[in-house]
Amino acid sequence: MPLAYVTADSVGDTDSPLYGMFELVGALKRQLPPGVELEQRFFSQPADPNRPSLKWDGEWQITYETFRDMGLAYSVGLILIYLLVVAQFGSYAVPLVIMAPIPLTIIGVLPGHALLGAQFTATSMIGMIALAGIIVRNSILLVDFINVELAQGRDLADAVIRSAAVRARPIALTAVAAMTGAFFILDDPIFNGLAVSLIFGILVSTVLTLVLIPILYFSYRNRTFKAA
Repeated sequence: MPLAYVTADSVGDTDSPLYGMFELVGALKRQLPPGVELEQRFFSQPADPNRPSLKWDGEWQITYETFRDMGLAYSVGLILIYLLVVAQFGSYAVPLVIMAPIPLTIIGVLPGHALLGAQFTATSMIGMIALAGIIVRNSILLVDFINVELAQGRDLADAVIRSAAVRARPIALTAVAAMTGAFFILDDPIFNGLAVSLIFGILVSTVLTLVLIPILYFSYRNRTFKAA
């Protein structure tokens, strides 16, 4: 196929190829003469060699493949976490309660990047994967404490309240320790995204876990007792 290579480097504040590429995508559409269409491909080669077309490649292709593979790894990790929690608690519903705050880490991660003007990079995605394990650990601490209290004959509502009150300090201390460690790589050009994800993700997820998990588990056990 006849082709011409056009190369460029991205420099300055937006050093990630994604931002500059999408600016050029819109600019090319605006610069074309009326009636002329340019096919722009991002993931595959042009289908018609006789039609004017553009294939974005280079660093963008590497970025796409990296996020695609890490997204698959994230999905597999969530499935494995679910199976482990099922084995631990012998229930298919309890793991859903425990893993409920995981999607809510976006509330901390994305605003954190916007607040600090940081770009969402591959290391940011690594931070989100790590956050899944941290959230599940905190959730298991709360749910296990509630189960222990219930086994000792305590009322469900009292057990839920005590779980948040008693476990809040160790959960908060471990969160502060992890956030403090992330501060030391905050100015690193490569691991900046990882630090931002950990700091803001842990901050928000810790608060949400201490509130959301007791409420969800109380609702689940309350319905289970009523059904029984």
